[in-house]
Amino acid sequence: MECNDVKCPIHGNLKTHGMVLEGVVVSDKAKKTAVIERSYTIYLHKYERSLRRTSRIAAYSPECIGAKTGDTVRIAGTRRLSKMKSFVVTQIVKKASQ
Repeated sequence: MECNDVKCPIHGNLKTHGMVLEGVVVSDKAKKTAVIERSYTIYLHKYERSLRRTSRIAAYSPECIGAKTGDTVRIAGTRRLSKMKSFVVTQIVKKASQ
């Protein structure tokens, strides 16, 4: 597939830096955007317990990668692309089972 997207981290000239995270795509309804949900734990010293938290990150999804709902993806930090997007999908780690 031919990719002419200048915001693509593989075929374009968008540089990535900073954090590289993994998560599951929970929404791909918006054009060229994927919402990734990732789980993490926080330890509370006061109560000596761990909390499970989730965060939702809006990331730019190039058409050549084509992340769909249910896919496990790797995202990387980049420059601000819009009001909500500061991450870009770099690769699909595991496809959704269908």
